[in-house]
Amino acid sequence: MENNRILSINDLHVKFSLRGQVLHALRGISLDVLKGESLAIVGESGSGKSVFVKNLNGLLDNNGWIDEGTIMYYGLPEEPEGINLAQFKTEKDWLRVRGNHIAMVMQDPMTSLNPLKTIGSQLCEALNLHQGLSGALAQAKAVELLRDVGIREPQVRIRQYPHQFSGGMRQRVVIAMAMACSPRVLICDEPTTALDVTIQAQILDLIKDLKQKHHLTTIYITHDLGVVANVADRIAVMYSGDIVEIGTCEEVFYNPQHPYTWALLSSLPQLGKKDEDLFAIAGTPPNLFFKVRGDAFAPRNPYALAIDFLHRPPYFEVSPTHKARTWLLDPRAPKVEPPPAIKAIGNLKPGGEQV
Repeated sequence: MENNRILSINDLHVKFSLRGQVLHALRGISLDVLKGESLAIVGESGSGKSVFVKNLNGLLDNNGWIDEGTIMYYGLPEEPEGINLAQFKTEKDWLRVRGNHIAMVMQDPMTSLNPLKTIGSQLCEALNLHQGLSGALAQAKAVELLRDVGIREPQVRIRQYPHQFSGGMRQRVVIAMAMACSPRVLICDEPTTALDVTIQAQILDLIKDLKQKHHLTTIYITHDLGVVANVADRIAVMYSGDIVEIGTCEEVFYNPQHPYTWALLSSLPQLGKKDEDLFAIAGTPPNLFFKVRGDAFAPRNPYALAIDFLHRPPYFEVSPTHKARTWLLDPRAPKVEPPPAIKAIGNLKPGGEQV
């Protein structure tokens, strides 16, 4: 695994200054991203998913900073031992990796595109900045990129403006702009937000195809576990600025261990029953302006132990690829059965076998 990492984040703490107070947004995240994998980072809105990935390409807001920790990137040929992105301070530093190494697809394609410029001019701008192409060469490459993301008649579309595209087509254009830089890591921040179910599936299939064609490492950000069920190799579950569980897609879906993961999975509409309300997680996340004591999920956790309110749990290993930060996995903890909805997920497994 050591030689297979493209990113290695260790004990990352990120803080923001807001109205004279300090908000502790990321609370000691450690995570390895492997070459060629699809990693999904899931959690409620406000759990820190987008803040986390913004640190990977220097897009953190001006009032935020990395308080401690390292972000090692191993994709630069001139830096075989890796380079610590957490030490980057200037735009010149970030231009070494942003775009042509680590690219990002934002969640709202309309705000990612300039309404006053044609699609072609925006694609050519990215090609000029990152690949040094201009004129007819840039135009030809832009047409190729649009064709690559499934836009018909790209020679015509390249002269049109964003408002002449549907939401799904605009998202394809944004993906084409990210691919214009020939990145090694593609971050997709809620890539299917505001798209209908059919278009969601098309966009996810497109990203999967591009991943295979260009040998990408992909990182998905979403609050919907159902969205990533068929695209992720591994899933990291975030809560209140921390990763509380991580494992392969199958492990997290069919053998979840953290009560927060149980709650997220229980919220899947597929598990709803006729004439019954959909499951909702009670309570609200903790206020990160104040120090979190114990397990951040404890006040909302019906399975919480007394120790959850006193001490932050360490990671307990479930398997070599699966770990969770919950005291329920401590050998001294009482045996707790997951909720019925979690057991029912086995019925959704291909073949319908129960796990």
